Amino acid sequence: MSEPVNRARRSLNGAPADLLVERIADVLARSYGITDTELLQVDYRLAVLLPLQEGEGITGPGHPAWRCFDHQEPVSSAGTAYLPVTMRGERRGVLRVAPAPDDQGVLGELAEIATALAHELSAVSAGTDVYRSARRSQRLTLAAEMQWELLPGRSRTRPAFRLAGQLEPAYAVRGDSFDWSDDGQRLWLSTVNGMGEGVAASMLTALATSALRNARRAGLSLADQAALADQAIYDVHRGSQHLSSLLMELDLASGVMTVVDAGSPRLIRLRDGEVTDQALEAQFPLGMFEATDYHEQRFQLQRGDRLFVVSDGVVDATAHDVPYGGTALDRFLRRTGSMDALDAVRSLLGDLRAFVAGDLVDDAVVVCLDWTGPQE
Repeated sequence: MSEPVNRARRSLNGAPADLLVERIADVLARSYGITDTELLQVDYRLAVLLPLQEGEGITGPGHPAWRCFDHQEPVSSAGTAYLPVTMRGERRGVLRVAPAPDDQGVLGELAEIATALAHELSAVSAGTDVYRSARRSQRLTLAAEMQWELLPGRSRTRPAFRLAGQLEPAYAVRGDSFDWSDDGQRLWLSTVNGMGEGVAASMLTALATSALRNARRAGLSLADQAALADQAIYDVHRGSQHLSSLLMELDLASGVMTVVDAGSPRLIRLRDGEVTDQALEAQFPLGMFEATDYHEQRFQLQRGDRLFVVSDGVVDATAHDVPYGGTALDRFLRRTGSMDALDAVRSLLGDLRAFVAGDLVDDAVVVCLDWTGPQE
């Protein structure tokens, strides 16, 4: 690792949470003669790259900043370089620097510094609102604020899998959400589709997510995780409120998927260009009845399989009385085979908005999981 990269890391480690970009800019100016440094963060809707300071966001997909974000590699254009600000697959945005270096080795060092910035942004985000506030193109509703705070991220990359998820309408989502965790041997993934409106729906989802995390972290089986969350919701609401959930546990070495379908969103498999609905054993939603007994089922994934989890806000969206969850959804999913998981999710929701000719009325959650197979 070069000395300028080390210097940048040390500067980030010692910087106040709100001055990360300023400290990076100082290092880049001294080490590389860069006079203009700007952080562009992707907004909640994955639709605009917003500057940390005041200024116009970048929306055009052909812009070099978006090419950098989409392809996750440095892009140089018109004397300016754009560097992906990404940590373990979680895309936070783009670092813009000028003048762009001609040396590819230097460009590689700048990309390392942008990655270090992504790690530090993740480390400080819980203690400052500077970066969260700057990545909003409009105000979040209170319910949406609660939902986004629950999420583990929007994308994750590990040797054995790639994972991404998104909520819509991003600035006004209510009851739909997702959660994930992995320990290097297994991946846990849950999606929930909560009933109700506004803050009440978000509170129900928060209760379910916390109960599922509590059970998972206690080492309980998937069926017992569902049972604990079911009991927690029933104890509070006595059956007057419930939520649909799909719980999944993937063995990363074998590709065996364990599932509990509690009135869940739709699970779709893309294999060798063919789209198939994964048959699930339908069980009661969480919190509907007291002491529901949940059962696990298993199926085998093949290397290269892609799974989509889509809520009823996707499946039931209509245009001219035609549901998106039929031919339109299957046709689009076939086109995602070559896309990265996050790009597939973002493109699917863009296609859905085009289908309904506007913003979504109902909540929608889309999660994409690629199992790339056991690694040496």
